[in-house]
Amino acid sequence: MSPSEHWDVVIVGSGPAGVRGAVEAAAAGRRVLVVEQQAMTGGACVEFGTIPSKTLRETAVCLTSFRRRTGDCFDVEAREDLKLRSLMRRLSRVVSGYQLSIADELDRSGVSILQGRARFVDARRLEVTIAGGGSREITGDVILLAIGSRPRVPPNVPVDHEWILDSDSILSLNYLPASLIVLGSGVIACEYASIFAALGVRVTVVDCLPRPMAFLDPELSAGFLHAFEATGAEFIGGVQIRSVETDGFSSTAVILDNGKRLEAEKTFVGLGRAAAISGLGIEAAGLATTSRGHLVVDDCLCTNQPHIFAAGDVIGPPALATSSMEQGRRAIRHALGLPPGSPPEQIPTGIYTIPEISCVGLNEEDARKRHGAVTIGRASFAELARGEIAALDGGFLKLVVATGDGRLLGVQILGEGASELIHLGQMALVAGLGSSCFIENLFNFPTLAEAYRVAALDVERLRSRVSQAAEPVSV
Repeated sequence: MSPSEHWDVVIVGSGPAGVRGAVEAAAAGRRVLVVEQQAMTGGACVEFGTIPSKTLRETAVCLTSFRRRTGDCFDVEAREDLKLRSLMRRLSRVVSGYQLSIADELDRSGVSILQGRARFVDARRLEVTIAGGGSREITGDVILLAIGSRPRVPPNVPVDHEWILDSDSILSLNYLPASLIVLGSGVIACEYASIFAALGVRVTVVDCLPRPMAFLDPELSAGFLHAFEATGAEFIGGVQIRSVETDGFSSTAVILDNGKRLEAEKTFVGLGRAAAISGLGIEAAGLATTSRGHLVVDDCLCTNQPHIFAAGDVIGPPALATSSMEQGRRAIRHALGLPPGSPPEQIPTGIYTIPEISCVGLNEEDARKRHGAVTIGRASFAELARGEIAALDGGFLKLVVATGDGRLLGVQILGEGASELIHLGQMALVAGLGSSCFIENLFNFPTLAEAYRVAALDVERLRSRVSQAAEPVSV
């Protein structure tokens, strides 16, 4: 092992949290080293997660959109012998292009990159096993752990990456299976379930919860389920998985706790992800973890070691690329004693199912708990000119507004473009505006953004009724 190399800031992992933290530290004039075990930067987000899955989704959305918008003009179906790789022709270009963009950003910022696997020797020293042989000892005034996550697989599910797949191996399929069982109904599970269903695969989702993505506003969950089942897919909720098996030749089977046996060509395990701390030597560093294996951090993203910080998936929910970037930025600014600035008041959530889901602020239930009387305004995409043109019959926008002063409290959207549309609501929330701002301003016509105005008018009608009912009757 070579003598210790000292850096101002050492960052382990080059995913969204690591890259954002590295750029922030370099901008503050610090010497920064990023340790990444993969050959290219970007982490699992680029290699296995967000980028490739959304590339596949884009293909599926284009196919289903073409079917909707051309109506009876064309008979469009995916070929039965369709190779999955043919749907992903752009995948390698998209992934490698984005990886090169990240590497270029780090290089322009003056950040050094070392390919290797890091392990704590003690709380101050990291041993990095270099790809190709050898090792180096690294120390840093500040260490940021942004090591991401790996698929969470229960012990009774024998993942073999051929018949029983996890979220890292699902995209290694060479062809579209005729049928697919999806275990779990969280974000990852529902994203892949809806993508494969849109491509013509017979999909069955199984989960212990009564509805998919149960953390969402019930209207969003119900809207997604309606669209999902309209593709011929099935959701089985409120059941436990007893066992999963495969014949290793042509099929898999899932046995439920009620004795029911489900069979499909492939099974996908979409039960979330776990912190990728195995092999990091956190015991040698004296780092504390939660009962679910995430690193424990305080409000400043600092672990129980004052010079070691953590951000992203490794600290648990929300485990989104957007929030991870912000965590990486704030962690470094806290570590360097720089003012972190006000935390974002509203971080939007984007879920890339088919149809898309996005929300920001409070949902209806939480708003009622915190503010008492609230008014709900709704707009269906089908009633908009743009929605009619694009043949969108199931999307909607929902505004949650304080009945008393008309202040906007939350926005929920289901439908294509939801993750883009949500930012208009986000800005209104950050500015503390009322829903009337959507009535007083003009929108391009025809656009889906007009849904804000339609929903705001719905709010005003309902608030007016409440106000009239509350007026005293003169005698």
